[in-house]
Amino acid sequence: MAFELPDLPYAHDALESLGMSRETLEYHHDIHHKAYVDNGNKLIAGTEWEGKSVEDIVRGTYAAGSVAQSGIFNNASQHWNHAQFWEMMGPGGSAIPSELEKALTESFGSVDKFKEDFAAAGAGQFGSGWAWLVKDADGSLKVTKTENGVNPLCFGQTALLGCDVWEHSYYIDFRNKRPAYLSNFLGKLVNWDNVAARM
Repeated sequence: MAFELPDLPYAHDALESLGMSRETLEYHHDIHHKAYVDNGNKLIAGTEWEGKSVEDIVRGTYAAGSVAQSGIFNNASQHWNHAQFWEMMGPGGSAIPSELEKALTESFGSVDKFKEDFAAAGAGQFGSGWAWLVKDADGSLKVTKTENGVNPLCFGQTALLGCDVWEHSYYIDFRNKRPAYLSNFLGKLVNWDNVAARM
């Protein structure tokens, strides 16, 4: 099945008062994400991956690990990452549901400690990449970070929350202040109901 650019689940200006501008979403969704979709579709055309789900393509090309597969992997994984990212944010300012709060407290000691660990992972990712809250195969919750487009699918994990720390995700609004972007993301932008539903 061909990759398709999903619509944002909110208007381009819906997060403006929460620290993510219309301009950022226009560039990030309409240009950057669209490029992953368009390039990915060109690269999979006529290959064994044409007609496969994006999840299967991400897992399969990551496992193959060859230079020939790397372009397909990069575009497929970034398409998947961004499709999740838009849903993991929202203008509603949802509170953390009790079952998620309980799980975070059990795993990290407190919600604040989880946020501290998550922000540290994102700030500490050298260069481009992502910070993640994942559910491991054994059911435990962990904070991880990945380089470039690598994501939890590659390791058999469930992505509960992901934050894009490529510069294009924050430079318009926060310039080079990645820690401020991460703090704003955790404090104002996360759709905690979506995170809980993924658990």
